[in-house]
Amino acid sequence: MIVLAIDTALDFCAAAVFDAGTRTMIAHETLEMKRGHAEALMPLIARVMKASGLRYLDLDRVAVTTGPGSFTGLRVGISAARGIGLAADKPVIGLTTLSAYVAPLVAEQQEQPIIAAIDARHDHVYFQVVAGNGSALMRPAVAPIEDTFVASRFGALRMVGNAARILADRWPRNAPAPAFIDPRPGPDIAWVAWIGAATEPDAAPAKPFYLRPPDAKPKAGFSPPDARS
Repeated sequence: MIVLAIDTALDFCAAAVFDAGTRTMIAHETLEMKRGHAEALMPLIARVMKASGLRYLDLDRVAVTTGPGSFTGLRVGISAARGIGLAADKPVIGLTTLSAYVAPLVAEQQEQPIIAAIDARHDHVYFQVVAGNGSALMRPAVAPIEDTFVASRFGALRMVGNAARILADRWPRNAPAPAFIDPRPGPDIAWVAWIGAATEPDAAPAKPFYLRPPDAKPKAGFSPPDARS
């Protein structure tokens, strides 16, 4: 199965063409950026597709991160994925940024639970806790950093995400120390593709996964075209 993966949820613009059947990364590119996803994404996808030697019609599906993350970045990535899927008549799979973060740790088949944490600013994080086998222990949420400490009841956690170091530095001294800390700034685009290949399209629509409203709100009386999303 050939998957085009797209990730614009955080401070990156990334795309990859991945062969899930052979577990081969055919082509990929990642640009680090805090702004400018809208201008960068489509040229980046075009370069990745050219490097892969494949046509859009050769794809089996498109996978895209749906959040939590940058509101603007998410809409750019999801819109691109939907457009490509519609034009090529391919299913589009949406997956959360948190699930993409935990996937490689779940694949290690270790017993320790995992907490994925993304910086939500203002001393808050988006987070999720799963068991070593990937089953949910705490559902995705946004909360003050101190509220994540309750996850210490599951034992020594493996921490991953761009807020992993923030959590580790503030973790209570009377709680089990983190078993592992991976403060990577974004999920591995290969795992975005891999999850996309393994997920049923009907179970994972490509729509924004927001855990809180945007910080910036439109002026009174102004309604943007996508206000109902």
